[in-house]
Amino acid sequence: MPEVSVVMPCLNEEETLGICIEKAKATLEALGIDGEVVVADNGSTDRSVEIAESLGARVVHQPLKGYGNAYLAGFAAAEGRYFIMGDSDDSYDWTDIGRFVEPLRAGADMVMGTRLKGKIEPGAMPFLHRYLGNPVLTGILNLLFRTGISDAHCGMRSFTREAYARMHLRTSGMEFASEMVINASKAKLEIAEIPITLRKDARTKAPHLRTWRDGWRHLRFMLLYSPTGLFLVPGLILLGLGVALQAILYPGPLHIAGREIDVHTMILGSLLSILGVQVITTGLFAKVYSYERHFDRRDPLLRTLARRFNLERGLVLGLVLFLVGFAVDLGVALTWVHSGFGPLHALRQAIVGSTLMAVGGQVIFSSFFLSMLSVQVSDLREDDDAGEAARRAS
Repeated sequence: MPEVSVVMPCLNEEETLGICIEKAKATLEALGIDGEVVVADNGSTDRSVEIAESLGARVVHQPLKGYGNAYLAGFAAAEGRYFIMGDSDDSYDWTDIGRFVEPLRAGADMVMGTRLKGKIEPGAMPFLHRYLGNPVLTGILNLLFRTGISDAHCGMRSFTREAYARMHLRTSGMEFASEMVINASKAKLEIAEIPITLRKDARTKAPHLRTWRDGWRHLRFMLLYSPTGLFLVPGLILLGLGVALQAILYPGPLHIAGREIDVHTMILGSLLSILGVQVITTGLFAKVYSYERHFDRRDPLLRTLARRFNLERGLVLGLVLFLVGFAVDLGVALTWVHSGFGPLHALRQAIVGSTLMAVGGQVIFSSFFLSMLSVQVSDLREDDDAGEAARRAS
């Protein structure tokens, strides 16, 4: 088994692929590293495959298009203890292999190159990518997932075979780069960063990267894989604002700056409360789904849900809310009937009662759906129980 597998994705890179392979092989030989070069070809129609094979690289064919698909095929075929990945357009310095291997030998699980702390040669990175795209997307990623990485989209990285298995990578496109950093952080891998130099790639054709399309794919992926940031936080804000509006206006109208704020704003509060609960329950569904996809098994909220939630408790909570709301609305209806169906003066009570009924109904049906996902939740609860038993035994 080789110590190092150098993995390069390739799609019509005949201009630069040979340069990258020769640099990688020469560096491995100079350092005395037992290594291999794996080229993950993504359907090249030029001489890329012929060039790679003539230089002694092992070519893996991946008919499914996409940056992530190419790497998934390449890593599956790689035989080394350590994997080093990087583009085959000669923008990354393949003589840096030793710098990416040493931290792994010293105990790191993953090594990230950082262009933003290293050197970016003139023309190597578009202005928009350097000063907007990369910093903003990296900042969002760190905000949502607390990775602490300075350049989350640097394409040159290394990691151990075991670390790769723990990351459970799945995505097919450019968002593969974000998925790797996020899943490495979720798996609590030890990540080291080293500054590197980015050069202008030597190709004469347009790059595969598409600024807005691929930027959106990264952003979309980060949001979809952060149920807390996408669902739970906004849902709690909506619910809190809705409850506050109803509580403040329940005793009577408010007069602010000569303007009266009354039941119309209470109706808005009711809508915000209902929407907030809907968003929160959707976030809980996403949390359970993220566990099933091996994405976020350490999340404390998910573990609390696994320990505390069952269908019966959800049904009781939802039923209580619904019945309280029904009782309030029934009292309003009876008062209205006794008044001879005259003007309805208990609008505030009616709004609160209807809100409680709607929220209670949501909780009831959401509990059924969460119960349908109970296989994953039960697995997590068993994991917790086994871990607690092991801790007690030790």
